[in-house]
Order: sequence, then structure tokens, then C-alpha cells
Amino acid sequence: MKGYTYILQVSDGRYYVGSTENLEKRLAEHQRGEGAMFTKAYLPVKLVYTEEHERVEDAFRREKQLQKWSHAKKEALIKGDITTLKLLSKSKG
Repeated sequence: MKGYTYILQVSDGRYYVGSTENLEKRLAEHQRGEGAMFTKAYLPVKLVYTEEHERVEDAFRREKQLQKWSHAKKEALIKGDITTLKLLSKSKG
């Protein structure tokens, strides 16, 4: 079954990274405050990035990887700024 890794921007500008089998359903849950405690506290949320994976397990692994990234590195990924992303990766930022 396919999976999705996604990044939400919450009301205070921070990012939340998640993964799911059904992106549309999960986003609706977040918007209703039925998602994670973090997103529930910072409604509304806005979908700013997605990746589709062949298997939900791959999406989950990618979620765990992205959760470790800094705000700046996530922002570079969201913007598609490969140059900045590479620089931040080299500096472990």
C-alpha cells in the first residue's frame, strides 16, 4: 500500500512532519483537531509538502528522518532550494 510523508505548517509557523496511508483523510483529521496533540494545539494547519512512497513503511522511515531536521532544513526542502539544503546537510543544520 502506498504511503505519504507530509509536512504541515501550524499556526505559529512551526512544522509538523507525519506519514499516512490516506493523506486526504489524515489532513481532515488534523484540521478537526483529531490529529496529533501538537497540531491540535496550533490550529489551523496548512499542508506545505508531500512525498509519495511505494510503501507506507517507507513513508514512516522518511517521516522519522525529517523529524530530526532543523526548521531551516525543512524550509529549504519545502521551497525546493536544493543548494541551501545541501549546505545545511553538510553543516548538520
